[in-house]
Amino acid sequence: MAVFKETGGGYGKGYWRVACYYTDWQGIRKKHEKRGFKTKHEAQEYERAFLLKADRDVNMSFDSFIDIYLENLKPQIRLSTYLSKRFFINKHIRPYFMTKTVSEITPTDILQWQNELLMKRDENGRGYAPTTLRTIQNQMNAIFNHAVNYYGLPVNPCRKNKKMGKSKNSEMLFWTMDEYLKFREAIKRKPISYYAFEVLYWTGIRCGELLALTRKDFDLENKTLKIDKSFQILEGEVHITPPKTEKSNRTISLPDFLVREMEDYFESLYKLDDKTRIFPISKSYLAWEMIKGSERSGVKRIRIHDLRHSHCALLIKMGYSTVQIGERLGHESTVITDRYAHLYPSVQKDMASEINKLLEVNGTNDTDKGDDGNE
Repeated sequence: MAVFKETGGGYGKGYWRVACYYTDWQGIRKKHEKRGFKTKHEAQEYERAFLLKADRDVNMSFDSFIDIYLENLKPQIRLSTYLSKRFFINKHIRPYFMTKTVSEITPTDILQWQNELLMKRDENGRGYAPTTLRTIQNQMNAIFNHAVNYYGLPVNPCRKNKKMGKSKNSEMLFWTMDEYLKFREAIKRKPISYYAFEVLYWTGIRCGELLALTRKDFDLENKTLKIDKSFQILEGEVHITPPKTEKSNRTISLPDFLVREMEDYFESLYKLDDKTRIFPISKSYLAWEMIKGSERSGVKRIRIHDLRHSHCALLIKMGYSTVQIGERLGHESTVITDRYAHLYPSVQKDMASEINKLLEVNGTNDTDKGDDGNE
């Protein structure tokens, strides 16, 4: 291990260089060098931090460990998930603990960090949404769990603290069929918008799945739609990726009217082939169309993803089971589908009505009593 001052000619003269040895994860001894430090102290600090990272020492800075955590995690998860994690970590976690080592952070530090986020307000006096706070909290927990599981940290300091926020919104917005039909009428003059929203509402697919669709995904003869990819723009680049989960790979049956509509839409597209996206638009375009359509139709404003909730609510209203709905929507488990069960409160009234009908068919009513007047 050594820090040297460059003495040769050229650009590096007068700068400092680090040259040190470390053992990698395979047990192989390797040499590491880095040039261009302006001062000896800067070079020594770099050498110290590098060796702590290489030795998996939890006395390394929390800032350095975040880099290790993200580097370890990136090959294991989808790029979109990685970028989302990195965003939340860099904005809401990294800045608060820049000067501390991993092992120095205590439950009290976590509590003060939580309080800072809970009290934060924007220019309109609004704080973070409960779901955002829970997402940030989960990222912090994951970082320390990684340190415990792989780097020898004795305990996760988050374990003694209450979690911030909520895992899901208390209210899930959706459109009833009547609301959607009003909205559809307001946007029917733009074919690409009209047909895009028709597919979203009547099939319940995700926006990314919609934007990735090509002509070959539709089998109009058998009235089916195959979902096997998703469209995303990540760091300014277009990516066609596998769907969100394994069960998201699915084939959806289409209603007759939607088959006819898609036939009309395909006929209107110039030189349509099997590889070109049939909806060459963006999520932001659709979001803006929803805002304008909601204003013109007078229905409440919802998000694009809420069209998926709307389709689920419609299927619940029609009486389908969570298993059946989950298969159509590509849910990983029925637990996800169960979250939608409250969307149509009128279903409870329908259930009561059906029970009344059963009693009437069997010649029984609520006034039937035993001989003693008791039920």
